[in-house]
Amino acid sequence: YPLIDGQGNFGSIDGDPPAAYRYTECRLTELAEELLADIDKETVGFVPNFDDSTEEPLVLPSKIPNLLVNGSAGIAVGMATNIPPHNLGEVCDALVALIENPELTVDELMRFIPGPDFPTGGFICGRNAIREAYREGRGVLTMRARAAVETHEKSGRSSIIVNERKLDGIADLRDESDRDGMRIVIDLKRDAVAEVLLNQLYKHTPLQDSFGVNVLAIVEGRPRVLNLQDALRVFIQHRREVVTRRTAYDLRKAQERLHILAGLKIAIEHLDRAIALIRSAADPATARDGLMATFGLSQVQAQAILEMRLQRLTSLERDKVLEEYAETERAIQRLREILADEREISRIIVEELRAVRAKYADARRTEITDEVGAISVEDLIVEEDMVVTISHEGYIKRNAVALYRAQRRGGRGKIGTTTRDEDFVEHLFVASTHSYILIFTTRGRVFWLKVHEVPQAGRAARGRSITNLLNLGPEEKLSAFLAVREFRDGCYLLFATRRGLVKKTDLMQYASPRPSGLIAIALEEADEVIGVRLTDGASEAILSTRDGQAIRFKESDVRGMGRGTYGVWGMRLDEGDEVVGLDLAQAGATLLAVSANGYGKRTEMEEYRLTRRGGKGIITMRTTEKTGRVVGVRMVTDEDQIMLVTSGGKVIRLRANDIRVIGRNTQGVRLIGLEEGEQVASVARLAEREDEVESREDVPPAGTE
Repeated sequence: YPLIDGQGNFGSIDGDPPAAYRYTECRLTELAEELLADIDKETVGFVPNFDDSTEEPLVLPSKIPNLLVNGSAGIAVGMATNIPPHNLGEVCDALVALIENPELTVDELMRFIPGPDFPTGGFICGRNAIREAYREGRGVLTMRARAAVETHEKSGRSSIIVNERKLDGIADLRDESDRDGMRIVIDLKRDAVAEVLLNQLYKHTPLQDSFGVNVLAIVEGRPRVLNLQDALRVFIQHRREVVTRRTAYDLRKAQERLHILAGLKIAIEHLDRAIALIRSAADPATARDGLMATFGLSQVQAQAILEMRLQRLTSLERDKVLEEYAETERAIQRLREILADEREISRIIVEELRAVRAKYADARRTEITDEVGAISVEDLIVEEDMVVTISHEGYIKRNAVALYRAQRRGGRGKIGTTTRDEDFVEHLFVASTHSYILIFTTRGRVFWLKVHEVPQAGRAARGRSITNLLNLGPEEKLSAFLAVREFRDGCYLLFATRRGLVKKTDLMQYASPRPSGLIAIALEEADEVIGVRLTDGASEAILSTRDGQAIRFKESDVRGMGRGTYGVWGMRLDEGDEVVGLDLAQAGATLLAVSANGYGKRTEMEEYRLTRRGGKGIITMRTTEKTGRVVGVRMVTDEDQIMLVTSGGKVIRLRANDIRVIGRNTQGVRLIGLEEGEQVASVARLAEREDEVESREDVPPAGTE
């Protein structure tokens, strides 16, 4: 609420300098006049100024609580204040409510003043911080500029519009501010995600900032930290004093006027004698003394009669004097009633506040929103699917799913990672950059790793040794991985070990990461985890073995257990056989089995009957020397994409519907052409659908073929 009305060039928010002072001028605004109202009625005390050349008021008799409405910031010896501005209408409403009910608490006053109101608008994030500042007089508010994301119709690019450091993803920045307000346009690159970049702007620029509230004011000559209730009460008390002193001043002036009018009334009642006395007097002093002696007047009354103009002697003017005398008597009576009744003073204050509100109040500019948490690293990272690969020797990396193109079955694949002769890709899965990777080891421990913490390398790069990211023990190797978006109740982890054991544990038991890891499952000697699935507790599990057997049973057959337990039998195995796959049954899906020599097939789920856990299962793929043993089994649909990784580091991406659906007791068809001595090492199901890669089918991605 500006108090100064400037004329001329006073600079701009962009840093343009103002004109020389001789080219500018200013005056008080109408609102500023309310700060000085009644200052001539002895409403405030005056003291000598710094050089005793004049006097200055101790405070202003303001009708508006300027300290709250416009705020204040300053620092002195050992003290500082930082009071945010507020909405005039809201403050007036709160003052009226507090006058009518002095017992209102801070929380009740916040119904009228929900929070500060900054002139630039924007947002205040968090009501608890406002409540704390209003209760204690100190606090920290989080402010955000008002921003929106607009998409251009022709180019399809997004722009961040700010109605108030160079970052990756920004194509251009321009200032479109004008006389109607501030507008900054930030054009983004085509692949930039507006929400992520906006979070980066909040974190690295003044687009989001904090305001330290410190409501320190001088009250009766002493510094005090005021809460909201105290600040309002101090202003109300100030207004009571101003109204009382103003009323007392008006009463004194009315009594002085009544005294003069009483003399004029006497003169009018004895008009002829008064005129004759004045005409016969030698000089004004003689006339004054004569009037005082003849009619019993005071010197002030006699002087007023002598100064009265002749026109006041007309009949009409004489009646006006009598009317004014009666009105002044009534005014004195009214002023005395006000001074004798505190409720009348309160009523006057309320009327004046309502008049100020009606004349100057405007709509709130700052919007108060729910509290936003601290901007985490995830808020600054684009959420996208990543292909995470881990080699047999423990090298890990991630790449965008789009880096791998789709091919028809039987293709030669594309280099997905480079490994040493004795190393090969052993694990591959797809996860969001915001997901956790739960890493299970051969010793039954679990570690946490965020996908975005995994180094991103080129398609042909080896990646980074996972031992540099985790605190693994001697002879401890990685055995299974699981991508988890968030930890929540009602979810479970279903484990399967190579020797056919299964275990179900509540997911929340793994929600507290430790650098040294947690015990995930107790394992017998020579056993290890081969698969972990996130479930809802009511799924159907399928275990598949290297010799082509499979069993389907209800997850409810497995009771819930703690982290440090062994589990129960899920499948009985023949000598030399071992479990290679754990999956959950899905309606309308098929079971894909892939062998070491590159053969594979899909089989309808109806061919796998539901049995009790602990059986030997039924044939899911007939394995021969030609096909090799089974290396992986996955649940897929026609729209799914399949990734095969070979021991030579090649990767091929297939459409699931290109793989034939045939019976259980069959060998399958060739899925990938292998070099001599090369075998399929891993199978993964991708999240990207077929229509999303159709346009890239024969377009080689960036990088080396």
